[in-house]
Parts: sequence; C-alpha cells; structure tokens
Amino acid sequence: MDLGLDEAVALVTGGGRGVGLGITSILAAAGASVVICGRTPPEDVPRGIVFRACDVRHADDVAALVEWIAAEFGSLDVAVNNAGGAPYSPAADASPRLHAKVVELNLLAPLIVAQAANAVMQRQAGGGSIVMVSSVSGHRPSPGTAAYGAAKAGLDSLTGTLAVEWAPKVRVNSVVAGMVRTEQSHLHYGDEAGIAAVGRTVPLGRMARPDEIGNCVAFLASPLASYVSGSTLTAHGGGEAPAFLSAASAPHSVQPTEGTS
Repeated sequence: MDLGLDEAVALVTGGGRGVGLGITSILAAAGASVVICGRTPPEDVPRGIVFRACDVRHADDVAALVEWIAAEFGSLDVAVNNAGGAPYSPAADASPRLHAKVVELNLLAPLIVAQAANAVMQRQAGGGSIVMVSSVSGHRPSPGTAAYGAAKAGLDSLTGTLAVEWAPKVRVNSVVAGMVRTEQSHLHYGDEAGIAAVGRTVPLGRMARPDEIGNCVAFLASPLASYVSGSTLTAHGGGEAPAFLSAASAPHSVQPTEGTS
C-alpha cells in the first residue's frame, strides 16, 4: 500500500537504534527522506539516512536542527518524538535529580521538538504531522520506573492538547507501545528463556518487533491518517492477561457471573 510518504521529509529523534531504528527503516522504505538525531551517532547509520548530533533537551540545539532540515531538504513534514527511556530505580530510592532528568527527556524534550517542528510546519502549505512514541507504562503501574510512566502519561495528555492548539495545519498523535524486543531486551528480561517467558504474558504470545511500531508511526504520519489527530494508537499485542486467569483453578473458559469480582 502506498502511504503517500515518498516526497516527505521526516525527523526521528533517537532513530538510530532500537524502536527508533524500526521507525526510521519503515519511513525510509515508504520513500521518505529521514534525518535521525541523538547525542552520539549510532554504530551504523543506515544507508540513505542522515545523522545530525543534537541533544533534544536543549531548545537552541533543536531549533537549529529543525531549521537546518527545512533549509537543506525544503520542508519538514513529519517529526517523530522517539528518544526516551529510563533506568530501573524504585521510587523510594531514586534521587530528585534522576526523576527530573527522566521527566526532562521523556516529556519536556518531546515538547521542545514539537514546538520547533510546528513552527516550520505552520509555514508550509501542507502543514505536517507530529507523532509521539509513548508507552503502556503511562497507562498502568510502572514499578521501578515511576517517573518514566508519569512522563509518558503526560506525553499522551500533551498530544491531545497540541492537536487542538495546532490544528488544522498540524496533526499530532501518539503510539502507545507495549513491550518491544530490541538489542537491549536482555538488560530488562534476562536471557532468551526470560525474554520468551515475558513474551508469553502478552495475548499475542510475543513482544513486538521495532518495525511493527514503525508501521503504526508511518500510518499516523501519512495522508492515510489525514483525519486522525489527538489520538493514541495502542500497539501492545493485546496488553497483559489478567493475573487472576493464571491464578484461578477453574477453567478459563468459565466467565465470571454478573456481580462477581
């Protein structure tokens, strides 16, 4: 299916590895010219992809990057806020500085990038599309990454607000990603057996591939989603099976009667 992105210019923050690389690859395969950014270059920049160093937490750096893209390529049609993450740290032990840095990277930085992208897109006849990469951590408890989960919840709220403020020229949406298997999955889930065991907790029986999140981003960025704005598209394989199903001794095909819990 033609996504209508063959003439598009896209920026993907953190687009050189993990989920970001999956997004970059899908957009490039759809014909878009893709610029990726990060504080340091990835080990391998995919052929045809342009890397520019940028710390997305710094507004001046972001503004310079976005204006460079517009001048170099003639437009900025798609901006994907993918950069983010957080180390595991129980809330009781995490320092105020850690919490501040996590919120800065996962909520404030996307706002900075979105502001800069919107300034360019509002000048363009065709406007543009901004996609936030959010997380299920913003919609369920996030033990060990409390500030991250709170920041992602804020990102989804921000998505709706920006969609209203920046319409009709700019559409803003978010992809709420579930667990994704990347080159760093072993740091969170252990060896292959651990990764497989965690994958089995998902109704679809596995974690997502980075390109599957990329497909969702590409749809929201494309003209196929021309009437979609202020939305959150959940890509989590069905979520997590309720814990009571594995704990109950009765067959799972027997449904609770009305009034039971």
